[in-house]
Amino acid sequence: MQEKKSLSHLNSKGEAQMVDVSEKAVTRRQGVAEAKIKMSLETLETIEKGNAPKGNVVGTAKLAGIMAAKQTANLIPLCHTLPLHKIEINIAPDRQLPGYIIRATVITKAETGVEMEALTAVSVAALTLYDMAKGIEKSMEITGIRLISKTGGKSGDYFVAENNCNG
Repeated sequence: MQEKKSLSHLNSKGEAQMVDVSEKAVTRRQGVAEAKIKMSLETLETIEKGNAPKGNVVGTAKLAGIMAAKQTANLIPLCHTLPLHKIEINIAPDRQLPGYIIRATVITKAETGVEMEALTAVSVAALTLYDMAKGIEKSMEITGIRLISKTGGKSGDYFVAENNCNG
């Protein structure tokens, strides 16, 4: 029988609490997250050519993702404020989607991980890409926001299963 895991953000009364990480070791931790934004091939080509009415769509979305990762503790209740040592946002066109695949890699040396920072980064980058291109197409779809991997920390490493990479 599998052991039931408790939610660490709830106290014995079921009330929200910030987890005490003060006794945990400072280690290098990395989180990688992904999101996709689907659009028409015509919209993708317009963005790639730099002809979007609002300007540099991809560059602005990258900057928004970086800024969002840095603000995660202000956006997500109970997240710890972390020193972020690296935030890398990659936004790659995918003609088969069609649209863009957004990936964020976030690195810290701290007592807790940066999964939420990576997930926040791709979410806001996707929202910004949508905002920058909505004048061309309002039917774009943000999809597939997920954690790809996390390394470091007591709970061990996590990598998305290979058969789950096309989701």
